[in-house]
Amino acid sequence: MTMLRKYSRKGFTLIELMIVVAIIGILAAIAIPNFVRYQLRSKTSEARTNVGAIRTSQESFAGDFDGYAVPAANPGTVPGTMKAAFDIGTACPAGCTRADLTGCTNFECLGFRPSGTVYYQYASLALNTGLPGFCVSATADLDGDTENGQFEYETDNNGDGTAEVATCVAACASIGAVTECTPGEY
Repeated sequence: MTMLRKYSRKGFTLIELMIVVAIIGILAAIAIPNFVRYQLRSKTSEARTNVGAIRTSQESFAGDFDGYAVPAANPGTVPGTMKAAFDIGTACPAGCTRADLTGCTNFECLGFRPSGTVYYQYASLALNTGLPGFCVSATADLDGDTENGQFEYETDNNGDGTAEVATCVAACASIGAVTECTPGEY
């Protein structure tokens, strides 16, 4: 009996180590996609925040100019998986007047400027005839699958439940609230 104690070794067998590695692999296979999806979902907060800020800026602009600005989409293309520069450009064009709102073609006219680079392309369409209204959209391809995720806000200035601007970029039913037009698509 003393001989058996002398030669007993402590440690793990190869099978035990392989089982532990397999368990870690299974846990990683479950956790990594969920983590990536969580990261993508967290990046959408930028769109919700900025669309709300543009909405507020448009309403403030309308208080001064009796209509809405029509800024060009910015950045010029829909960003992919990496952030893109928001083109600050120059000051609001001199042609932007109360009498001619068509000259109000950049976000500087609204006083909107995001801090740093952005994941989304922002656009705002406006209707300044009849009952004025506007819509704001944010479009991105955060996961790089060529399917764009989109958020939108549309006004309902007369309270009838329909938008004054016939169609925004995605034409999703988001009247009076910032809405995700393509749920689950980043």
